[in-house]
Amino acid sequence: MFKIEVNLKRLHPDAIVPTYATDGSACFDFYAVNDALISNANPKIINTGWAVEVPVKHVLLIYSRSGHAFNHSVRLANCVGVIDSDYRGEVKVMLTSDNFLNDFWVHKGDRVAQGLVVPYDHVVFNEVDELSGTDRGEGGMGHTGS
Repeated sequence: MFKIEVNLKRLHPDAIVPTYATDGSACFDFYAVNDALISNANPKIINTGWAVEVPVKHVLLIYSRSGHAFNHSVRLANCVGVIDSDYRGEVKVMLTSDNFLNDFWVHKGDRVAQGLVVPYDHVVFNEVDELSGTDRGEGGMGHTGS
């Protein structure tokens, strides 16, 4: 198995090193270093206590935890976080809730988000007069009847 090394800098004494829940997990979990009450009208920033050194030509993508969404209607406020390889600040997440009935408590040590490090290439944009043709063409959302 190919492994990518990512350097971590501890910014909080209680920070928990990100972990994979299972051997088959694609994403690793980030943990909270602070308590917070998440309510529909009151999204909160959760600190992880870590700064990361993402390798060059890679990006760290931060996603919501599926259990938060399915069980509590809690998600990342920006849906997907992007940590670029030249960012050296703390990894933080803003959690928000779509649940109008129940608040959601985050406690220090709770898993609050999941991360995935992936390689990327920079794109060179070429302006052209015409694009190549396909069977789909300009057919948009729902064009196949679904």
